[in-house]
Amino acid sequence: MHFLDYIFLILAAIIIVVTLVQGGKGDGASSAIMGGMTRSYTDVKERGPEKVLSRVTFALSGLFFLFAILVRMFA
Repeated sequence: MHFLDYIFLILAAIIIVVTLVQGGKGDGASSAIMGGMTRSYTDVKERGPEKVLSRVTFALSGLFFLFAILVRMFA
């Protein structure tokens, strides 16, 4: 395995962990299936740690995409 492959795998694991740490933004899948109250995401504001985790997840996903291209190019 190439060193880019190791970085790619570590980055994927970090994205999974950060995504699992984030809280849900909606009422959950059960209310969607059961016909619960539907709200748009416009009235849900991210603040504090939620905002930081959201931005970290976005940045990590960009790095993941970049490394996916690099791994493919140098494989």
